Amino acid sequence: MNPSQQGTIVRESISGRGPPQCWQRRYRVCKFIMPQYRHSFGVRSFVFDDLKTLLAKAGPRRSGDELAGVAADSDEERMAARYALADVPLRTFLEDPVIPYEQDEVTRLICETHSRAAFQPVASLTVGQFREWLLSYDTDAVQLAGVAPGLTPEMVAAVSKLMRNQDLILVARKCQVTSRFRNTLGLPGRMAVRIQPNHPTDDPVAIAASILDGLCYGCGDAVIGINPATDNVDNTILLIRLIGDLIDRYEIPTQSCVLAHVTTSLRAMNQGAPVDLVFQSIAGTEAANTSFGVNLSLLAESQAAALSLKRGTVGDNVMYFETGQGSCLSAGAHHGVDQQTLEARAYAVARHFRPLLVNTVVGFIGPEYLYDGKQIIRAGLEDHFCAKLLGVPMGCDVCYTNHSEADQDDMDTLLSLLGMAGCNYIMGVPGADDIMLNYQSTSFHDIHFLRQSLGLRPAPEFEDWLLRNGIMNQDLQLQPVARGHRLLQSPHDRH
Repeated sequence: MNPSQQGTIVRESISGRGPPQCWQRRYRVCKFIMPQYRHSFGVRSFVFDDLKTLLAKAGPRRSGDELAGVAADSDEERMAARYALADVPLRTFLEDPVIPYEQDEVTRLICETHSRAAFQPVASLTVGQFREWLLSYDTDAVQLAGVAPGLTPEMVAAVSKLMRNQDLILVARKCQVTSRFRNTLGLPGRMAVRIQPNHPTDDPVAIAASILDGLCYGCGDAVIGINPATDNVDNTILLIRLIGDLIDRYEIPTQSCVLAHVTTSLRAMNQGAPVDLVFQSIAGTEAANTSFGVNLSLLAESQAAALSLKRGTVGDNVMYFETGQGSCLSAGAHHGVDQQTLEARAYAVARHFRPLLVNTVVGFIGPEYLYDGKQIIRAGLEDHFCAKLLGVPMGCDVCYTNHSEADQDDMDTLLSLLGMAGCNYIMGVPGADDIMLNYQSTSFHDIHFLRQSLGLRPAPEFEDWLLRNGIMNQDLQLQPVARGHRLLQSPHDRH
């Protein structure tokens, strides 16, 4: 973008403190000429009216953006947008929000939590130069962690659109984002697993059997997390106590979560339930979060309630969030912004609440948003990259629905790539088939493919527990679990 193509912003400072760091309300906009972005191939020129249009047109092809009417009309237009995007200064994203400050509390959160000091090392760069900085030999985990508070979701979404899959993997692998509750997640060379023992009737016996099955496969260090079929307080407390009793009985260094709505978890805590983690699905716009029945204030209230219980032993990261590309569009709350940029904005919400776990449920929403295996693979790598670059402890539900043009081989490919990229955790679903949510994910044994092929180990505290209980040996190999094993004994048998 040439200087002559940049928009002119003239602001009158109400505070008298000079130009704003971001889009703060104490500045009154007196005149705003919308910038245009353009690039030419030979005699053909492409013009993009504003920043959100440029971002949308530059993104890889995906069905959700086409459904929303924001995608590029041709590969030529897509490449023109990428050339134009590469020349956009990173500072532009602090001056031209894709969703207005006055209309959206997520935009306000992004603005008001932006660190000017952390931004300084990259403040002079364009998006294209930022890509080169990220890929440089000299840019390491310490530098990436230092700059993370100075990056906005729109910046990281923009640079991801200029990157090949291998670029996304390489940079994400350099990022180290750790979190702690009863164990330590996100350390280099380690990948955790959530046991997801869902059942269509919330049958406690069936759920307990699935949990024990997962533990015998060496899974469960990320969390033992149940999606309840019935979201009410009594059922939530029953399931929380079920997991909690298992954790206490076998002295497992992990955490529990019942993935009920945040308001259900709050009511459960008010009734004395031993809640470890508070869960909520979140999105990248205020309107989409409203459709989920949440806002930033409610999330802050739930975080404070969980922290007050002081149930963590090695840390106090008490929140668990799930996200997914297409959630804003499905709620009619996308503001004309592409789904990958909106997904990155959800990570700003997550980052603010210092979560233990965040994962994209990448192919769950369906082919309307990610049509086939190729789109799902790309989205999973983008989501992991953007979250890690923003300082979010990111995992991934490597998944698809049966009406997508995808299969388990596509999921094996994404699983392998995420293992290379340093993903914090994946899902462990019995048989890789969630019989309650009706979608396909990864199974308990899939982590052992990564442990054998890439040498990835469990969380350190959980690995010690697996070794002490004879479930796994030092070579990461599963050991036979005989009938008399501790995990298979009832409390009556043990006494």
